[in-house]
Amino acid sequence: MEIKEIGKVKQDNGAVYLELLPEYQEGLVGLDDFSHLYVLYWFHHLDIPELRETTISKPYTNGPEKLGTFATRGPLRPNPIALSAAKILKLQANKVYLDYLDAEEDSPILDLKPYTPSSDVLENFQGPDWCQHWPQSYESSGDFDWAAEFNFTE
Repeated sequence: MEIKEIGKVKQDNGAVYLELLPEYQEGLVGLDDFSHLYVLYWFHHLDIPELRETTISKPYTNGPEKLGTFATRGPLRPNPIALSAAKILKLQANKVYLDYLDAEEDSPILDLKPYTPSSDVLENFQGPDWCQHWPQSYESSGDFDWAAEFNFTE
């Protein structure tokens, strides 16, 4: 299996953008018709063999004592691949400017996919009781105190 980086996450004076390699710029044609996209990127700072976990002890403040990696959105995974939704502000050549992205500078971008309600909105979602107080939309999550929800440990 071969995974190719298509660009990097960049941050410049508060601006967040995706800078694609020149050979992928044409792949952005038509993306400006969408308001949001999904970014798949690599947690490059956590690409450490010892952190490629399958279970995690108490990752969430209100969660159970132990969760399987696939029941979390955290970076400790067999393959440190991240998935985040983001609002597109503008496209400029090989750059996609976003309102926000929870990614580190120079995180390798693996893929971009446009957000479409017909594929991405779930009318009958059911999650565990311990996270029912989490925001129910991307738009309302910006004001939420996410730091209080996670148990960050060394």
